[in-house]
Amino acid sequence: MLTQRLLLSDRGGMIVLGLVLLAMVLVPICNILVPESSALHVSTFTVTLLGKFLCYALLALAVDLIWGYCGILSLGHGAFFALGGYAMGMYLMRQIGPRGQYGDPLLPDFMVFLNWKELPWYWQGFDMFWFAMLMVIVIPGILAFVFGWLAFRSRVTGVYFSIITQALTYALLLAFFRNEMGFGGNNGLTDFKDILGFPIAANGTRISLFLASGFMLIIAYIACRYIVTSRMGKIIVSIRDAESRTRFCGYQVESYKLWLFVFSAVLAGIAGALYVPQVGIINPGEFSPLNSIELVVWVATGGRGTLFGAIVGAFTVNYGKTVFTSYSPETWLFALGALFVIVTLVLPKGLVGLFNRNKKAAVKKEASSTTENTVANKEPV
Repeated sequence: MLTQRLLLSDRGGMIVLGLVLLAMVLVPICNILVPESSALHVSTFTVTLLGKFLCYALLALAVDLIWGYCGILSLGHGAFFALGGYAMGMYLMRQIGPRGQYGDPLLPDFMVFLNWKELPWYWQGFDMFWFAMLMVIVIPGILAFVFGWLAFRSRVTGVYFSIITQALTYALLLAFFRNEMGFGGNNGLTDFKDILGFPIAANGTRISLFLASGFMLIIAYIACRYIVTSRMGKIIVSIRDAESRTRFCGYQVESYKLWLFVFSAVLAGIAGALYVPQVGIINPGEFSPLNSIELVVWVATGGRGTLFGAIVGAFTVNYGKTVFTSYSPETWLFALGALFVIVTLVLPKGLVGLFNRNKKAAVKKEASSTTENTVANKEPV
């Protein structure tokens, strides 16, 4: 019964997850076993690129959960993504030890350069992997809880909520740019050496991170699917469609919105933590409001309110970004803007909606043909 509810009734989701699983099997094989001279060989660079796309897909899934199903348009999810990335980055920096440029066994290089004498209190514990992973969840979760509690309690909704989430992101951007914050300032955190004792640049580590990103995406999708198909999910959708009526029916609307907002922020933080060791750097640029706006474009392109559509949109847009920025970097923003306009005017339900529309048209055409044949074969009285 549970399997039927979560997956078997979600044909699009099964197809997307099947493709993810297929990639998780074929990509490592083509990277390790297929020789580099073969056309089927997958380079380590491509493995890292696909791993990054999986992290983006997880982030898009988090946005779609609250925007597509609850109607909360957050333009600040890039902040939760970056906070999770910084938590992972702090762990990776603590693993460098005396191998840094200045050879200090405790202080990261940027702190030595800035004449810091001791490690700040908020860096304590990040030399332990379990503590860093706990902070990946706790820090975005606490920020989302405090911010969401204040906003939802005040019944801030719609465009006003979007604006203040964007303001939150921009405030964090300015804060993390400051050297006094102790997070590397403009340069951020980089020059990572290893993770869990394994060289971070090694081929096997890259494949492991790719597989971890894929597994996390699948687990998160199933969790999101469980939420939206449950009784709670029906209430969340009713909040999106008629918030006042849902409140008058006796439901604590603010509690549902707050819980979902926190869960979505945690997913974004996990995506950021998986992203950082694969790209090798985290800096305040990840807090850029433009990044959070781009997340919305991913979800809208794939199909809002479908979950698997967010994954499709994240892969599609970021693949296009990779191609455009390789051949013509200056035209990417124009292409992104044109894509958003086209989706808004022509594909309001995204790429997934286009597929469903074609499917419905084919079913309608088949039904019409069947009716005509029945009438034609009917014997006259």
